[in-house]
Amino acid sequence: MSNILVMNTTSHETRVALVENGVISEFFLERNCERGTAGNIYKGRVLRVLPGMQAAFVDIGQEKAAFLYVYDVYNKHEAYMQEVDADAVDDPEIPQSRGQNRPIGPIEERLHQGQEILVQVAKEAIGTKGARITSHISLPGRFLVHMPTFDHIGVSSRISSEAERTRLRDLVNERRQAGTGMIVRTASDGATEQQIDEDFKYLTNLWRDILADFEAKKAPALLYEELDLPLRAVRDLMTDGIDEVIVDNDAQFARVSAFVRKFLPDHIDCVKHYRGLDPIFDAYGIEIEVSRALARKVWLRSGGYLVIDTAEALTAIDVNTGKFVGQHSLEDTILQINLEAVREIAYQLKIRNIGGIVIIDFIDMERVSNREKVYAALEEQLSHDRAKTNILKISEFGLVEMTRKRIRESLIQSICEPCFYCEGKGYIRSRQSIAYEILRELQRQAALGKSRKLTVLAHPDVAQLLFDEERAAIEQLEAMIHRTIEIHANPQLHHEQYEVYDD
Repeated sequence: MSNILVMNTTSHETRVALVENGVISEFFLERNCERGTAGNIYKGRVLRVLPGMQAAFVDIGQEKAAFLYVYDVYNKHEAYMQEVDADAVDDPEIPQSRGQNRPIGPIEERLHQGQEILVQVAKEAIGTKGARITSHISLPGRFLVHMPTFDHIGVSSRISSEAERTRLRDLVNERRQAGTGMIVRTASDGATEQQIDEDFKYLTNLWRDILADFEAKKAPALLYEELDLPLRAVRDLMTDGIDEVIVDNDAQFARVSAFVRKFLPDHIDCVKHYRGLDPIFDAYGIEIEVSRALARKVWLRSGGYLVIDTAEALTAIDVNTGKFVGQHSLEDTILQINLEAVREIAYQLKIRNIGGIVIIDFIDMERVSNREKVYAALEEQLSHDRAKTNILKISEFGLVEMTRKRIRESLIQSICEPCFYCEGKGYIRSRQSIAYEILRELQRQAALGKSRKLTVLAHPDVAQLLFDEERAAIEQLEAMIHRTIEIHANPQLHHEQYEVYDD
């Protein structure tokens, strides 16, 4: 089956799905009123330096202050300027790679309140947390990623040919300035020297423009805005493995075609204009998969199911046998369910864009060999994930602890909001609990007042319970407090709300 990029654009939002071999492997959503900021570059002003956390809060013009950790600080802006004009930069603080521990001083020696710094959003603001930012800039192009603060050349691990890796590394090394870095992207596999050269010039000129704006503008200021979703998806996802890019909007089709014609001329024939009568996501079966990705319970084909619960700190995934009873031994049945669950879990993590800590509760397996089979299957499935993952071995209780890199909001955070009725808890107190609380409040009010009547206003469901099943309790209380109790239903009240007052 073919691999396609499907783009649905309306006046208020754009949705993009990557479908590989008939299965959705990536889903992206961008609303015009909530344009993402990941990748944007700002001139920010330090608001507070926190030595105890070795971090700082920085004003970049957003509602919430951005968070800058000490290891993401690179404040030698004089070196930034030299990179453009000089042939070489020899700064011992520039790390050789992102992963190395580099010798740096405490944050209070590197930043001070009111200081203006150049930063890039590494992670979007999520929930109550502001954006995570870094001083180490990454500028993505079609074939390369320019990293002005890193003396490093990297080649995508997805380029398997050693000869091609060497060729690309040499091409980049000939062009880059000393002290700067470049990452060779997967799309570079087979790229010509001219294509690499054009991408290199584009990125270095872009960096020069950003530095000029940094000098000219007053903080906080936006210096560079990442491409919007449709063009970003084409730049990052459109490789030789993509057969078609299908766009349903006239204006968006023209933008995407122009972008592809300029940067990917060999792929211009892949861009198609969808003119079907059905909505494009319905026609390609994407809408139903998005709805399925919002459900708490996900059914497996065998009859088993997953329960996916997301809390603030982590996501818990529980595997259940459900209706599946198997055909052989109990252990074989459990193994089969767990292996099927592995494939679905890997799929759900991607389509829901679940990040952070994930705990998977597989059904307990007695045999160590079976636990190893499930772990190996999970490792293999996650190897196809574009987001970085780390997995620990399955415990004796069938638990797997793992992490998945979180860059943007999850699908549920993007599409949903906490339930206004239960306030996001997922439950409300029972009618009986509210009714018994009302009885206790009636006793308290009777002890304080002197009137002959007490009035209760409650939600109709609670009022009905007091009228019927708990009528005997009401009459017993009336006899005890020597008062008349009147109960009135008020549909405007929340299920847990009530009022008790003296008449």
